[in-house]
Amino acid sequence: PRPGRAAATTHRSGARGVGDVARAAAAADAEPRGARAIARKDRGSMTSTIYFLNGPNLNTLGTREPEIYGTTTLADIEARCRDVAADAGFEIVFRQSNHEGELVDWIHEARERAVAIVINAAAYTHTSLALHDALRVFGKPVVEVHLSNIHAREEIRHKSLIAPVAVGMIAGFGPVGYELAIAALKARL
Repeated sequence: PRPGRAAATTHRSGARGVGDVARAAAAADAEPRGARAIARKDRGSMTSTIYFLNGPNLNTLGTREPEIYGTTTLADIEARCRDVAADAGFEIVFRQSNHEGELVDWIHEARERAVAIVINAAAYTHTSLALHDALRVFGKPVVEVHLSNIHAREEIRHKSLIAPVAVGMIAGFGPVGYELAIAALKARL
């Protein structure tokens, strides 16, 4: 939330949740003012869908290197994203592929169907100029998400080809990073 706005409240489980941050931001923005109000009125025909795109090997979450990635599965992350996004007023398309070209095709599809993309390109983060170029053509907000802190890992993982075309990067917070991306997009859109 922006300064002066409510932070998180108590989540259903009793813990403070990111979904609550998104709800607080939505409540604070219930009566938009100025240029933001005009922009919101003008986008009436635009979908409120966020594409969540996940790259190679993320289908193995829950069993792959749990000391780095934890034991939460990608299906668990998707379920939580659906709940948090719905609370924030968004619909989501949530996909995973081990194939670079398929991810590029989905980014092109999102141009007509989505207001934003949240992407965990996994290993393609560091190697894929094709994803970089497709996201540049997308032309709407992109949030880069990583479960681990890529800057605290092997040096080859420090460079992101996604970062130059993203509005922000969330790394190192595990599965909650996806929820933080929703809250960030709610505040931005």
